[in-house]
Amino acid sequence: MSLFEVKAEIPPGAADAMDNALLEHGLEKWSILEDAIAKQAWIVGILADEPAARAEWATVVPLLAAAGAASLGAPAIRTLADADWRDSYKAHFHAWQFGRLHWVPVWEREKFSLPPGDAVLWLDPGLAFGTGNHETTRLCVERLVKLAETGDRKPEDRRVIDAGCGSGILALSAALLGFRDVTGFDNDPEAVRVSEENAVLNGLAGRVKFFAGDLTSGLAAQPADVVLANIQADVLMRFAAGLIGAVAPGGVLVLSGILAVECDRVRTVFGGAAPGWAVESRVLGEWSDVVLRRPE
Repeated sequence: MSLFEVKAEIPPGAADAMDNALLEHGLEKWSILEDAIAKQAWIVGILADEPAARAEWATVVPLLAAAGAASLGAPAIRTLADADWRDSYKAHFHAWQFGRLHWVPVWEREKFSLPPGDAVLWLDPGLAFGTGNHETTRLCVERLVKLAETGDRKPEDRRVIDAGCGSGILALSAALLGFRDVTGFDNDPEAVRVSEENAVLNGLAGRVKFFAGDLTSGLAAQPADVVLANIQADVLMRFAAGLIGAVAPGGVLVLSGILAVECDRVRTVFGGAAPGWAVESRVLGEWSDVVLRRPE
């Protein structure tokens, strides 16, 4: 299969702002690459065909300007075989670990040695499956690992919902950590399809249920012991009541996708909507999470 790569060099100082803008606008087919030694940075997009590549570039240009990269020339667009994309990606993605959970690219499967008692999520980065390396995802998965290790109830006795599952990373991680009855939903049917493919890749087909839904229909089922929502802050606040209502007594709501400068506002909104719940947060890079615990 041939794909199309769109690549343009950007000022290194604009890299972080542009990375944030891509996440906030849900532009998952784009990424920022940096060479710290050479002090260079690029924005790279992988699209299915050339018209889509040019149309997506037109969407990205205003975001670049706002991030301080306004004086760019035309991007380089070239045909990229799928194998070439995978090979180029290997230079930017490596295995990482938190607690007993390892996230490992599939090309390291043969040489990877899993420590006894640990679990591994195999990642096959492509057009839609992220690596989990972004701070917002790490904040959530680190909370998951700690939740699996603490509390009076074992993970297998707790239900998990991944709201806005994207490529299924958090839901699949929860299943590997032993949580039962794990479900994930997204309003994009393509995200649901990719999540199901990644469940198969990890031998978790049937263990995790993925379905298409929004923050109203997706949360309409019975409350869960752990609700995860890695979504941008304005959406989280708009649906605060529904997210809070989806948490069972004694349960936990983990919110991410929140810029550090937005953290206090999100805490205020959710704290006001859930009086009596314990609220905490932490910052990783330019991002933060907000965690609420419902009383028993």
